[in-house]
Amino acid sequence: MAITATATSSLFNFNCSLFHPPSLSCPPILPSLPHHHLRLTLARKFGIFTTLPDRKPFISNPSVCSSSAGKSQPMVPPYNILITGSTKGIGYALAKEFLKAGDNVLICSRSAERVESAIQTLRAESGVQHVWGTKCDVRDGNDVKNLVKYAQENLQYIDIWINNAGSNAYSYKPLAEASDEDLIEVVTTNTLGLMICCREAMKMMLNQPRGGHIFNIDGAGSDGRPTPRFAAYGATKRSVVHLTKSLQAELRMQEVSNVVVHNLSPGMVTTDLLMSGANTKQAKFFINVLAEPADEVAKYLVPNIRSIPNSGSTRPTYIRFLTGLKAYSQIFSRLAFGARRNRYMVED
Repeated sequence: MAITATATSSLFNFNCSLFHPPSLSCPPILPSLPHHHLRLTLARKFGIFTTLPDRKPFISNPSVCSSSAGKSQPMVPPYNILITGSTKGIGYALAKEFLKAGDNVLICSRSAERVESAIQTLRAESGVQHVWGTKCDVRDGNDVKNLVKYAQENLQYIDIWINNAGSNAYSYKPLAEASDEDLIEVVTTNTLGLMICCREAMKMMLNQPRGGHIFNIDGAGSDGRPTPRFAAYGATKRSVVHLTKSLQAELRMQEVSNVVVHNLSPGMVTTDLLMSGANTKQAKFFINVLAEPADEVAKYLVPNIRSIPNSGSTRPTYIRFLTGLKAYSQIFSRLAFGARRNRYMVED
């Protein structure tokens, strides 16, 4: 499961910024806020001083994908979707939304029981012929290879692979207090698991006439800002950005145009993982103001994800749910009018 709280890099220890693009991250919001008094109010309230980088998603013209082998095939819907860590949270919500759009979806999790339960529910809603599921631990190379084999046997190919599996070991404490088991869990899932999944996804898609699109979900720390109390998680999410850029560069060097690696940022999602660390006044404030339920986030993300293969785009894209403008507006409404107060938890 990915930790989805894009705007929470230091959400649980606010000496930080406020907003950035992915799963448990807390990028910059204050210095570029349009209203000076709003900046001062927040600065006094939480001691936050940061800047907002100018990040704009790529927009590319439609084109026909072509592989390095010279064979090509247009990518048209319905799409075949694979989502890791998709038996609950934002992964599960994405699966439901892709199914509503008419796509075929393959879900997976390291728990066979959760996979079976999720499959039964999804099939009841969308039909047996549109959803598949299998057990997969992304930390195990053989498991991921078997996942690819399962996908090819049941769907023949995968158009969109979303790397959502992630872990914080449900641990919010200083690194000096972290156990070996928790650190191993976080690093092997978020870094090693992502590398293995990207490797196997690319190998599969390079041999597909349709090519494919890989979306890596990042999180708190991916912008390089500190993540106190979940430092290991932040460090692994910082590596997501580097890995994605490196893979994009490798594909360009190999003159591959029909396999593309993208970034995906769900923003702050009201998952159990996010809520479990919300034990400070500042954390509760920002969750109430900025967080949204997984279903609402998925309704926004899925059409944007599907638009990329639909347009024939071959350029990397950054898709974000919680944009800076949206965050500014909601914070201002809260400070000026008391909007969104106590939405999910009572503030002290």
